Amino acid sequence: MKNFAKLVLESGGFIKPLIIDSSKTNGTGLFNPSVYVHDDKIYVNIRHCQYTLYHSELNKHEHPWGPLLYFNPENDVTLTTTNYLGRLDSNLNLSRVQRVNTSNLDVKPIWEFVGLEDARLVKWNDKMYMCGVRRDNTTNGQGRMEMSEIEITDKGVVEISRFRIPAPPPDTSYCEKNWMPILDMPYHFLKWCNPVEVVKVDPVAKTCQTVHLGKEMLFNRDLRGGGQVIPFDNGYLTLTHETDLYNSEQGRKNATYRHRLVHWSKDWKVIKKTDAFSFMGAKIEFACGLAEHDNDILITFGFQDNAAYVLRCPKIVIKDMMNA
Repeated sequence: MKNFAKLVLESGGFIKPLIIDSSKTNGTGLFNPSVYVHDDKIYVNIRHCQYTLYHSELNKHEHPWGPLLYFNPENDVTLTTTNYLGRLDSNLNLSRVQRVNTSNLDVKPIWEFVGLEDARLVKWNDKMYMCGVRRDNTTNGQGRMEMSEIEITDKGVVEISRFRIPAPPPDTSYCEKNWMPILDMPYHFLKWCNPVEVVKVDPVAKTCQTVHLGKEMLFNRDLRGGGQVIPFDNGYLTLTHETDLYNSEQGRKNATYRHRLVHWSKDWKVIKKTDAFSFMGAKIEFACGLAEHDNDILITFGFQDNAAYVLRCPKIVIKDMMNA
């Protein structure tokens, strides 16, 4: 499917852009938002970076350096992420947007990818977390998921603790990212989908252990994390992504992202799944937000690293896609 958003609109859903005043962002990209619902309040986290992404969608206007480029300020060649927390009303209008203050825990970066990337929102044991990958605290950019606890008050949003999660033993991998928090299982993540792997984190003991590891390959390709894992029809619903990396005709790096919705049983068997789809027809899209609100499914996604959207999707759309 080339345009999931169009299908949702035709089925009674709607979409809204997530926009922050450009005076706060210098006008560069807002993307890869997350969404979380608690006590009927809809929270969103919006990622901002100080670069602009250019992608030649049809490969007709490729830059000499390739069809996929990052344009940075002359005095800043890093990839630096800043996160903004806001609230949505039932019509998905954005308000109360506040930059997440991480200054109490920040240290000088020693790698060019700076900040907490693609942070998913979750509340476990009355603590609100942003769970994303950080790569700025090692000299080689080794990525690990981090649990960043935040405190939300009328005065602002402040990071009050930070835990860098080790990979399950032997913890030797280079980059761990896109783990999906399981909303009703505190400190559990769906780490991998093919084969399925669930891990449990202990933020006190500073450990991470695999608690479920499937024996079978469930799909004919790699499926990695997208939105959170949410309860759905006596099981779980996940939104995943798959990436095709390839070279353009000129031999330069290019990529296409596609997505799937997967319905899991409680014991992590695939009940149903959709075919791969695009949100709005672009090759570069990414989603890291999934929530239920008023019997609809909310999905947040980024478009070409330059725009952020929230989509309200009737559940029947997802069920029909899985039954097709």
